[in-house]
Parts: sequence; C-alpha cells; structure tokens
Amino acid sequence: MKKVNYQDEVATRYTAYNSLFLDLPYDHIYRTGTLLPILEQLSQQGFKNGKEPIEIIDQFKREILGDKDEKELHQLLFQLIQYVERQVLLFDSIEDAAFEKIFNVEGKGSIKELIGRVRHANKLKELKEKLETFSVRIVLTAHPTQFYPGNVLAINTDLENAIRKNDLASINSLMLQLGKTPFINKVKPSPYDEAVSLCWYLENVFYKSIPSILYDLVEELDEHWEDWINPDLLTVGFWPGGDRDGNPFVTHDITVKVADRLRETILKCYYRDLRAIRRRLTFKGVEDKILQAEQKVYDSLYGNKSKGFNNPEELIRMLKEALKNLKAEHNGIFSELLEKFILKVRIFGFHFSIMDIRQDSRKHDALWEDILEHQDDKNIAAQYEKMPEQDKINHLLGVEKLPSDNSIYDAFHQEMLKSFDALEEIKKRNGNRACHRYIISNCQSALHVMEVFQLARIKLSASAYESLDIVPLFETIDDLANASDIMKQLYEIPFYRKHIKSRGDKQTIMVGFSDGTKDGGYLRANWSIFQAKEALTEISREYGIKVIFFDGRGGPPARGGGNMHDFYASLGPKIEDEEVQVTIQGQTISSNYGKVGSCRYNMEQLLSAGLENHLFADDNRVLAEKERALLDQLAETAYQLYKDFKSHEKFTSYLGNVTPLKYFGDTNIGSRPTSRGKKGELKFEDLRAIPFVGAWAQMKQNIPGFYGVGTALSTLKQKGKAKDIKQLYSDSLFFRTLLGNSMQSIAKSFYPATAYLGKDKEYGEFWQLMKKEFDLSKEELDEISGKKGLLHEAPVSQASIAIRERIVLPLITIQQYAIQKLREGVENEDIYKKLILRSMFGIVNAARNAA
Repeated sequence: MKKVNYQDEVATRYTAYNSLFLDLPYDHIYRTGTLLPILEQLSQQGFKNGKEPIEIIDQFKREILGDKDEKELHQLLFQLIQYVERQVLLFDSIEDAAFEKIFNVEGKGSIKELIGRVRHANKLKELKEKLETFSVRIVLTAHPTQFYPGNVLAINTDLENAIRKNDLASINSLMLQLGKTPFINKVKPSPYDEAVSLCWYLENVFYKSIPSILYDLVEELDEHWEDWINPDLLTVGFWPGGDRDGNPFVTHDITVKVADRLRETILKCYYRDLRAIRRRLTFKGVEDKILQAEQKVYDSLYGNKSKGFNNPEELIRMLKEALKNLKAEHNGIFSELLEKFILKVRIFGFHFSIMDIRQDSRKHDALWEDILEHQDDKNIAAQYEKMPEQDKINHLLGVEKLPSDNSIYDAFHQEMLKSFDALEEIKKRNGNRACHRYIISNCQSALHVMEVFQLARIKLSASAYESLDIVPLFETIDDLANASDIMKQLYEIPFYRKHIKSRGDKQTIMVGFSDGTKDGGYLRANWSIFQAKEALTEISREYGIKVIFFDGRGGPPARGGGNMHDFYASLGPKIEDEEVQVTIQGQTISSNYGKVGSCRYNMEQLLSAGLENHLFADDNRVLAEKERALLDQLAETAYQLYKDFKSHEKFTSYLGNVTPLKYFGDTNIGSRPTSRGKKGELKFEDLRAIPFVGAWAQMKQNIPGFYGVGTALSTLKQKGKAKDIKQLYSDSLFFRTLLGNSMQSIAKSFYPATAYLGKDKEYGEFWQLMKKEFDLSKEELDEISGKKGLLHEAPVSQASIAIRERIVLPLITIQQYAIQKLREGVENEDIYKKLILRSMFGIVNAARNAA
C-alpha cells in the first residue's frame, strides 16, 4: 500500500482524535495536553543541538514553572507520562481500525493470493496433498512483555470499533474513561492470571479467526466440510501454567487449573454457538438432537458433569446424527451452520489450546542426583557422577522405579515429578492432544533428553508415554552447533528410536532465537539457527525421521521477530517444512493477533509462507557454496565484535547500573522473575532474554538487533567482497529478510538521547563503541538497500515507527533525565526511580514489539 493511504487513514485521524483529549473535563489533562507539545519540541530541538536530558528538562521547568520547586516539576512529569500513555493507546486503536486498509489483506502472503499462484502453476494437487499433513502452530507464551492491563485492552477494543464507525460520541465517552483508568497493574499477576488473560484472546479472537480461514480455504479448493481431513492445519499452543523454566510459581496444581480453564472456555464457546444454531434448526428430528447436545454441554460446564460429554467425539457423533437427519428429511436447510460447527469442534476439541510443559535441563540433572542418592545402592550416585555420558544414559534406562517416599526428595523435586502427574491428568480430562509435549530448555546433551525420557517411562501410563513428544531446545551458539550430533546420538539409542517410531517417525526440535542472539549477536545467531536446521534436517532424514522445527521467536528482530512471512518462505528445500511452529508473546499477541482481522492476516501469512516454501522450493535459490562462505564470514566477523563488546569490563555494570534493567521486576506485568539466578546478583548467563533485550530498547540503543552488522559488511567490503554482498542481498530472500529486520531495530534506536553518556567518566568509552557500530550499521544497511532508506520495502512500518517514536520522545527525555540525576547523586532517589519505571510502560507499548 502507498504511504499516502497510511497518512490519510492513520496519521491524519490521530491528529484529529488526539485533540479530543484537550476537551476532556479534567483540569490536569487539559494543562498536560497543552504543555506536552512544548516538551516534545524542546526535546527534538535539544537533542538535535546536543543538549543533555537534564538541560532539556531544566529549560522546560524554567519556561513553564519558573521558580517553582522540584516537587511541582515531578508532579507535572508524571502527568505528562500518563498523558503520553493514553496517546499511545489511541494511536494503537486508530492503527487497528485501519488495519484492512493499510495492509493488503488479499495480497502477498494471503491464502487467496497463494491459491491463485498455485492454480496458475498447475500445482493444485500438490497443495491438497501438502494440506493433509501440514500444520501451523502459534504458541502463546507466558513471557511478560504486555504492559496493558486487561481493562485497558478492553477500552482499546471498544475504541477501535468506535473509530471504525467514526462514532464520535462513543469515541468521546471512551476518551473520558481512558482519562480516569489506571494503566498499570497494582500487583504482579499469578501464572493463573496470565493464563486467564490469554484465554480472552482464544475466546474472542482465535475461536473466530482460525475457523474462518479454514472455511474460506475449503471453499477456494472446492472441498466439502465433512471431507476436510486435517483439523490440525491451524492450532494454538499455550505456555502459561505449564512453563516452569525460571518460574517457581508454576506448580502442578496451577497446570491442571489452567487446563480446566481452557476446557471451560471452549465449552462456553460451544454452548453459545449451539444456542444460536438451535434458533435456525427448528425441524423435527433435528431440533431435539441440538437441544440434547446443548444440554450435555451445559452439564459439562455447570450441571451434573456425569451427564455431560466425556470427550469431543461424543459431541461430534450427536451433531453428525442431526446433520444426517437434516440432509435426509429436510433438504439440508441450514446444513452449512452445522457442518461449520462440527469443524470447529474437530479443531478445538475440549482442550481449546495445546499446553506444553517446559523445564530447564539443569533442574533435571539435580532431580536425578536426588533420585540416585536414594537408590538401594548408596554408592551409585558417586559412581554415576564419574561415568561417561553413554554409560549414564544406559544406567538411567535401567532404573525401573523411583523411591516411593516423597519425603526423601527436595520439595522442588517433588513438584517436578508431580508435573508428570499433571500431564497425565490433563490428557484424561481434556483429551490426548491437550498436553503432549515436554520441552527441555538449555538442552546441551543427549543425556538431557534421556533424563526426561526415562522419567516419562517410569511416571506415565503406557498411553500417555507413547503420545508424549520430548522436545530439546537448543539455544546458545555452541548448543546449535552440537545439535545434530546430539540428535544422531539419540536416534541410535534403541529405546528412544522405538519411541519416535511410535510417534509416526516425527521428532520436534525447538531452536531459540532469544538466548542465541543474547549469546552470539544478531548475525551469528540467525545464521547458526539456519545452519543447525539444515544439519538437523539432514541427520533426521538419514534415519528416516521427519523433523518438525519449533522456533522460539520473540517480538523484536533481536529475539527472532520482524518479518516472519519472508523468513519462512526463504528457508528452501534443505530445511524440513512439515510444520511451522513459533512462539508469540506479550505485545506481539495483542498487536498481531489481538483482533480477528490482524490475527487472520498474520496466521494466513505464516500458513502461506510454509506452503510457499514447499510448493515453490524450486523458485527459492539454494545457497551456493560461495554464498554460504560469505555468510560464514559475515556471521563470524559480527560474532567476534559482539563477543569483544560482551566481554568489555563495563558491559554487565552498564546493564545493571545505567539501563532500566533492574526495574523490569517492578513493572508487575508477569509472574516470572527477571533472572534465573539469585535475587540481587547480576550474572549475564542468568539474565532472561526479555529484560536483556528490553533494557537496550528502553535506552533506544537496541544493541542485540544490529551490533556487528555494520562491521561485518564493512570488513568484507574492504576485502573486495562488496559486489558479492550486493549480489547476495539481491538473490537471497533469507539474507534480505535478515538485514531488513535489523533495519527495523535501527529505525527504533535514538542515540542522541544518551549522547551525554559519551562524556561519562565511567562509561564514555563504552557508549562510544555502541555509537560507532550504530552509525556504521546504519550507513552500511542504507547503502546495501540502494540508499532508499532503511525501511523502504516496508513503508507502513516506516511511517508507523516514525509517529510512535515521536509520541514517546518526551518519555525518553524524562527517563534519561531521571537516569542522569541518579548517576549524579540525589537525595530523593525514589522519585527518580519511579519516573524511570513509569516511563517504561509507554516506551514499550509504543514499540509494540520491544522485548
């Protein structure tokens, strides 16, 4: 779409609706709204002229407050923060309301466009064959990056609807509500609270958007609803309540409670649909069946559960009896209503969303130490510690039972063992698909997989064990490099190979962007993941195993985000494409999947990307050896620079003492601690990726999204490879997407705000390193794109980022002012800490994918 459309539909509307804030009957809002443009102007001009944040705020105080004291200034700054937060939400609502107009929802990446291309290429048969087994699963995670509480998200939804209708009266009343509604959570949410908040998206968005895509797909392919054989084509995964990695608040009770909530939510959806269907199907022999189904769903929810449905198959059988009668006796009137509903039940079952269990490998190590210390042979634990890895695996496979006395275990280990009981219970209550994966974070060896494998063999019933996918997660650069060797070792273990065979010769492997980027930098992490996927595909194919890749992506490019359609469409034939699985979290859930329209658009993008990679693989250039060598050199050069930067003596202290890293734990946005380590002890290896990336985003420095890119491109140019790099950028969609997403990180950076640190006695040299690489990366990326601008291929993103960055500029000034004051040493530290914390919300919300 042309940028002018964005200007008309979003930018101009924002200017108009933003003026409504000034008319709200709240004195402090009027005052704040009239003063905010002054701070914005002072910030723009001040940073342009090299002024420090303290100087800008001091000038603002002199011009606005005169000789009034600091207390008055701070009160005004807090009011400005609150005002900007509401401006950001208004802009979100306007953008959401214009979604279908500013994005070509039937263009590139849509199902309609893909099928048109498929028909033109005479590949309809291939498409239908692929659709029988293909699947896209987006997994909603519990990671805390959503700064809007539930009541504010509800206002956002209502405001979007009012803007779509241009209903000024409703817009004005919602503005009134917005002016008085707090934007922060008073207390941290529990894991269950997080699950409940995501259930809202399942019920109000995914329940509508997933079936609608399938309905259109069935019609486009001239299929029949009843003949659709793959209800798993689009599914949703769920981590809240099951993700134990780094979250001590997730217990087996919480896991079961969340599963019950998911079942309850989907049954409510079915109950509402059945009541609506019954209003149409008022025919003899049909109405009574629908009424009976409605009653049994009600009993499953609220009444005598023994009279309700035990599983979705029972409900489907009853609905099919009604459908048969409808077609035989009543000419199939309204049969489409029933057929579509049956497809919904096949898609969502009684589980709604598929829960995963996740835990860190080091926790399994410690659990087995505890188990072995209490075996009959008291010396076995010491002997085990000295064994080679294969002998350890063989020994574990010989353990047939666990010590039965729970009191001998560490309390945390008791809880870990009970997670297997929870998994079994969920399968009984919600069905086999409800919970069938155990993910091992920080997986570094075959032993780490076999530790979970043997626990499952001992703890689970035969049916639950046989249907369990054990999923290694390879995250760091070293782990990714060793991944194929680890899987080869596993494939050669008879017990494990037999288990995979019983799972249809499929093995799911998760690769993580977040910790990979944190560990190895942007280019190295992305290229390492690409290479690991190729190697894992090759070794799996050798053993007759179909590998399924599950990508641990976050919101921003620094955590694997950015343009995902082009990424998946660029993988080529050397990487298995059986399914697309990807994590979605925090703001990315609400911004990309928070409304039916945007959810449908983004799910279609993923679906068509995966299908396109398979159907048009011949059109994707397989990277030649020369190109691979070039990518190796680029990645290695960037990696070495990032490693040097990461090992800089000021790196950790800068994160801990200058950035807002330490305040993430006080934002009350998630139940998870910000670090895997001990409280108050900052170790780089223990840092979770979200606060790590988020801290750089708050500083508008975005290091993990670009650092090393400029040096890598420049170094190879100096070695005479400029023409080769240009050619690679032109020919390789993978490389183009990689650099395009890095451009987004740079577009969201603003180094003038922290330029004062360049003169800092302690961190001046460190800041200059960042700024030098930022300037070089911006210059190199601008040149490789033909000097058309960093985001020339994404004009909507370019326009959106520009406005959002302008809106939050006053917050950036306020936050850096507070950081600067604290570094200078002040008496009332709490006020400045609160200014930093409160400004974090608007900065993150405006970015929509900052962590």
